[in-house]
Amino acid sequence: MSKTSNALGDYLRARRELVTPKQAGIPDIGVRRVPGLRREEVAMLAGISADYYLRLERGRDRHPSVQVLESIARVLQLDDDHLAYLLTLVADVPRQRVRRPSKETAPAGALKLLDSLAQPAFIEGRYFDILAANSLAKALSPRLDLGGNQLRDMFLDPAEQALYPEWEVVTECFIANLRQSVGKDVDNPRFIELVGELSLASPYFRRMWARHEVRAQRGTPMRLNHPQVGEITLNRERLGINGADGLMLVIYHPDAGSDNAEKLALLASAAFSTNTSQDHPQTGARLTRE
Repeated sequence: MSKTSNALGDYLRARRELVTPKQAGIPDIGVRRVPGLRREEVAMLAGISADYYLRLERGRDRHPSVQVLESIARVLQLDDDHLAYLLTLVADVPRQRVRRPSKETAPAGALKLLDSLAQPAFIEGRYFDILAANSLAKALSPRLDLGGNQLRDMFLDPAEQALYPEWEVVTECFIANLRQSVGKDVDNPRFIELVGELSLASPYFRRMWARHEVRAQRGTPMRLNHPQVGEITLNRERLGINGADGLMLVIYHPDAGSDNAEKLALLASAAFSTNTSQDHPQTGARLTRE
């Protein structure tokens, strides 16, 4: 992180601009030159001086107490994920001297597990890079393949966007999770490259990134509009891989006995036929792109 960076101030400012006077329970009087709350209003509601809050936003005081941060978080209506992230921005924890490896690699054991799964599954890195995927994951989306990046595809690939009927909800979740995952480690080259590329190419990403939303990804149903089997809803689970910092095993699975289970079975059958035709070209044409 550069000496001039002010992660705490940037975060407080972004979140302050998202809270209206009405939400904060104060009268909206006069012309407001800024969106959301004024600095002095945050300070008043948090029970601290306006001068002290100004010093926090401008990076002149980087060591506020937990009690002060919790008071500010209450005013800014931060949930547990956002508060936890706020605390990491001022924690007196020595930064790692050794930079994370520029290339993430899935452990051999995790790759064996991936190959044994009967559900669509893949291994993702800290920045949503695809490190490995089984054939059914690639049947679900050809872009879930080694070397791909889920964020880049969701924002820049029209075919991937069409796969998600609730595209805005999904991308907001991914952006918030990226912010939560990165924390203060914003000088990582991979992170800088990815956020820079998306900020230049996508005004929507740039706008959402500036909101400083923070949220950990949890197991959730994911609705897809698949070109072969139509609309299908699968449960998406992310499981941490022991000994591989930041790497996740992502598994899609249907509710047992549901129409979605039948559609996934149909997709698996098509993927199997595709793999067979690739091994034996004389048996037929390819059904899905690997």
